[in-house]
Amino acid sequence: MSNYLCKSIVYTVFVFFLHGTAAAETVLHNVNGYTSGGDGIRQFSVLVFDDAGKVVATGGDELLAGRSGGSRIDGGGYTVLPGLIDAHAHVYGLGFLKTSLDITGVSSVEQAASRIRVYAEEHPHARWILGRGWNQVLWPVKEFPTAAHIDAVVSDRPVWLRRIDGHAAWANSAAMKLAGIDNDTPDPVGGKILRDDNGHATGVFVDLAMDLIERHLPKPDKDDYRQALQSAVNTLVAEGVTGVHDAGVDLMNAEVYISMADNDELDMRIYAMTGGAGEVLDAIGKPLHGYGNDRLEIAAVKLYADGALGSRGAAMIEPYSDDAENRGLVFWTQDELDRMVAKANGMGFQVGIHAIGDLGNRMALDAFDRGQNGKPSALRNRVEHAQIIALEDIPRFAELGVIASMQPTHATSDMNMAEDRVGPDRVLGGYAWRRLLDSGAVIASGSDFPVELCNPFHGLYAAVTRQGRDGEPEDGWYADQALTRAEALHSFTLAAAYAANQEDRLGSLERGKWADFIVIDRDYFTIPANEIDDIQVLQTWVGGEKVYDANSEMKDK
Repeated sequence: MSNYLCKSIVYTVFVFFLHGTAAAETVLHNVNGYTSGGDGIRQFSVLVFDDAGKVVATGGDELLAGRSGGSRIDGGGYTVLPGLIDAHAHVYGLGFLKTSLDITGVSSVEQAASRIRVYAEEHPHARWILGRGWNQVLWPVKEFPTAAHIDAVVSDRPVWLRRIDGHAAWANSAAMKLAGIDNDTPDPVGGKILRDDNGHATGVFVDLAMDLIERHLPKPDKDDYRQALQSAVNTLVAEGVTGVHDAGVDLMNAEVYISMADNDELDMRIYAMTGGAGEVLDAIGKPLHGYGNDRLEIAAVKLYADGALGSRGAAMIEPYSDDAENRGLVFWTQDELDRMVAKANGMGFQVGIHAIGDLGNRMALDAFDRGQNGKPSALRNRVEHAQIIALEDIPRFAELGVIASMQPTHATSDMNMAEDRVGPDRVLGGYAWRRLLDSGAVIASGSDFPVELCNPFHGLYAAVTRQGRDGEPEDGWYADQALTRAEALHSFTLAAAYAANQEDRLGSLERGKWADFIVIDRDYFTIPANEIDDIQVLQTWVGGEKVYDANSEMKDK
């Protein structure tokens, strides 16, 4: 990376006093800037923002005239974009992954077992071995692992490892014994204990069955939360993420966020969704808007309609194409889901419903349809993931004003198994970004980290190419559903802000909005598409404050 930006983005500060006050503008000039707006992508070479961190103007060199005071920053010709907003992710989960056993990307169950053994040896005093990341679909033998695989390397302590998507987990015998799991333990509603041909529990627990083990895990305290959240925030701003819609926080997580905002410790903007319509929602009581200088909002509720596609927990109208006896798992009856939506909306909270299968998506849309009396709602309810949708249900998103909160990298991660799961007809409603946009729906894009990597340029690349990072398939997977570069950027900026009812403050570099922006090392709009995922972030600014610099990796206050 050239050091020109870091050395030439120098403050030449002309401080003058007029009626006893200092100049209050910063002028970033000589940049190749792009921003979404109501009329599409706008370009600029000069960005002006005030000392309150708000955009004053964007435009050309004419903005330099008459501005002799304040700070001037030469952008060295680099590209500037609005700060990227991840519309669905798990901040604590990302921080937790950095302090636990990460087995993301292991290529076989044997390699997973080897990683578990090494981690256990390196952490001899850990009461539990906790981690995440396995994905049996990537293994030569695409079968779920068993407790015996872990028992062979760790049998003296409980081990609990969530699948990459968080919708299944793998335990050893010690964990099952501690939780009192035996072959007669029944499957809970909305969950499944995988069993062998003799009916014995194998060690894999799907969706709500995970609670049978997780209620016995050691509970993190507020210091654990703070450490994990701060670690995640530091990682995210280095990737150019200035805002996250945190999809499902518990009460302690919410309390730590509030404390961090109070102490000016949030270097990005968090739009938090409470986990469920129960005690966390009741404890918060009413939405929290614009807290901590707009760094924190707790204004939505995250509900679940079903599980995930990889573990065949996504609820399908008809059986899975590769498992004729299985239609997946629904977490609630329709009446229960309807009541939770009505409760949360009635308290003024937006609702985002996790829905992956076509039945899960239909249940979510039906709940919103009933709760909204068949009309759009000012709360802008959302379907989180919206992965496999019956073709006849696609127009309902626009008709009801429901946001499709989607993750482009899910398509390229799932393309190795999605059509096997649902077949060639139903896959046409899968990851159907173009069909949704053409129907008039709003798509807000995210990553679902730590399920996927948190780098948003991987999502922009996937949205535009419909290819894996290896460039396969050559012509893209169902490439007719790809987005243009402008649409993809919009989905990670202004559309994501719209999905949180924040488009008047965030998502674009327009007068009066927060000066949240990033400086990157190449032109997103002109480089070959296969380079989009290689873009590097040089600087990240939130509210006119530089919170990341690739040269120093130090916050500049």
